[in-house]
Amino acid sequence: MDEESRYEAVRSRDARFDGAFYFAVETTGIYCRPSCPAVTPKRRNVRFFTTAAAAQGSGFRACRRCRPDASPGSAEWNVRADVVGRAMRLIGDGVVDREGVAGLAARLGYSARQVQRQLTAELGAGPVALARAQRAHTARVLLRTTGLPVTEIAFASGFASVRQFNDTIRAVYAATPTQLRAAAPRQDRTAVSGAGIPLRLAHRGPYRAGPVFDLLEREAVPGVEEVSGPPGGRTYRRTLRLPYGTGVVAVEERPGLTPGGAVHPGGWLDARLHLTDPRDLTTAVQRLRRLLDLDADPYAVDERLGAHPRLAPLVAARPGLRAPGAADPEEYAVRALVGRAEAAHLVRAHGKTLDAPHGGLTHLFPEPAALADSGGTLGRLAAALADGTVRLDPGVDRDDAQEALLALPGLDGRTVAAIRARALGDPDVAPPGAGVPDSWRPWRTYALHHLRAAEEPHVLH
Repeated sequence: MDEESRYEAVRSRDARFDGAFYFAVETTGIYCRPSCPAVTPKRRNVRFFTTAAAAQGSGFRACRRCRPDASPGSAEWNVRADVVGRAMRLIGDGVVDREGVAGLAARLGYSARQVQRQLTAELGAGPVALARAQRAHTARVLLRTTGLPVTEIAFASGFASVRQFNDTIRAVYAATPTQLRAAAPRQDRTAVSGAGIPLRLAHRGPYRAGPVFDLLEREAVPGVEEVSGPPGGRTYRRTLRLPYGTGVVAVEERPGLTPGGAVHPGGWLDARLHLTDPRDLTTAVQRLRRLLDLDADPYAVDERLGAHPRLAPLVAARPGLRAPGAADPEEYAVRALVGRAEAAHLVRAHGKTLDAPHGGLTHLFPEPAALADSGGTLGRLAAALADGTVRLDPGVDRDDAQEALLALPGLDGRTVAAIRARALGDPDVAPPGAGVPDSWRPWRTYALHHLRAAEEPHVLH
């Protein structure tokens, strides 16, 4: 989009572009999302930014009305396979906080200077600034929703010191941490060790939750996942292995406005997250967003696929259909190979038991190293994942990952395609022999979900 098109989106308060870009008002020093309900500023006073970090780096603070830092992530990072897209996926997963810029660069196969230069040139902010903006958002969530002491929140958010934390919060929100906490409704705050951290997981446009929860229910591995409740009001719960500890998350299937209760334009899904270490909040949220495909752009997907005669009626019947990913890419790769029943057996035999069960959730899915001696294709896959021969992290080159998977004896093309689509979140995957035309690119993964959904209207398989 050029700047005039962006201004038209701002003037019409078009929520389709929330997260795709941000605008700042020079006369107020505030930056917003395109759908901000405030009075539209004059064009001469507006500047545009690709990321919130770039706006913050230029001295603007986040709007208190539209909370631009809480908007859905840009769908562009899911589509792009270049170094910038891969870097943004890794930063979202918290790699800079855990491993620094050097660790990010090593994962990308570039020097730290090259990564800094490319991100700054295209996004207006380098990896440190992008991670800093993410830390600030994490801190705001913890301040508003938990009773954690402010000092603990500083380090849980990824800040190196309390002073850095205080300075950043004041710069981004024009308020102290204490003031941010005081502004939140008291009933929204809970003790982390008790009720968990309540979250609103924002999405762009319509979200057809029914097929997503159908798929999660069909695939649920006992002990690791469970789905309860009637269609339209289900709760999906699962355990998470995270860098600093473990987590348990519950996500609600928000009822819709159609007779089938499948589509709603409400803008978010409600979730609750229990963590053994709050430093894992950012990573857990990002992995959950990938699982539920919350950063997708349904408008772009539906526009492209709806123009094809074969898909047009399917898209019209199911606007906002998503392509679920995976909360743990390595776990999904194993599950895609062995199937649900064998995955349940592996959990019982090799999964780590939770210190305290959460209802029917009792285990973490086994780590690849625990399955490396299994023999056969499973053993080869697990060993390759454990030693890094096969990488499935958010920043991996998808073509390289596919090539490494196909090199393992026993893995067929369809299984590898499923891993690429789900574990790597590739929106443009066509399994061998699927006969999917190039005119459906770059959304062939979504096209196949539409075709499968049409075969069995109530089950996405």
